[in-house]
Amino acid sequence: MMDTTEPSAAPLSIYRRVLGTDFERLQPALQAYFSAVPDDGVYGEGEGIFETAGCPRPWLRPLLGLVPVSNAFFPDYGNNIPFTIRNYTHRDPQNRPSLTAVRTFRFPGRNRIFEDTTSLTGPGQLTDYLGRKRNLATDLVLSVTGDGHLLMDSPRSRLFLGPLRLPLPGFAAADAHVEQWYDDDDGVFRIRTRVVQRQIGTIFVYEGSFTYRQQPWNGQLPAEVVPARWEQRV
Repeated sequence: MMDTTEPSAAPLSIYRRVLGTDFERLQPALQAYFSAVPDDGVYGEGEGIFETAGCPRPWLRPLLGLVPVSNAFFPDYGNNIPFTIRNYTHRDPQNRPSLTAVRTFRFPGRNRIFEDTTSLTGPGQLTDYLGRKRNLATDLVLSVTGDGHLLMDSPRSRLFLGPLRLPLPGFAAADAHVEQWYDDDDGVFRIRTRVVQRQIGTIFVYEGSFTYRQQPWNGQLPAEVVPARWEQRV
């Protein structure tokens, strides 16, 4: 197994370790947001409004239930959707530095969960594991814009079904594009996410703003945050 533990110096977040010196180009508020490390005694908690969230293609929504990945993509779509997010930095069972995030979308009449764990799976390599069983994995490529926004792109994906590791071919794959920044005028974080299927176009979206704060934490993932299974394959 590849050693992804921190060197003996002060621990660095997985985002700082991947971005290197480019991390300093992020807006100060983003640097604080993405600086959390395991065992630092806090977790992050945010709440806000997604101006748009869900699957924008009505004909596609019933088909999302056929995707064998729960708590990732869902058939709802709406505007002005309240949401919360909780971020926990920890080590996964393979001792990889990780960030587990749980987003709750409060659609009228029902809540939807989008959960994932981003892990440092090699030097300069982030893998994002999505869904309740973490059985959809994507490479996560980070970059910083000229005005200090963070861009996160997922150009390659694979599906884990039991012992099978199934790379998604180009015609079936979907690329995720995320931009996050801090709005100094309004005092909120903003995020824009698009999942684009190469043959169809945008199939999933969420875009909005939120406030964020850190809360004391004992380092143990809450039971409802622990996934149904952890995935060690890359």
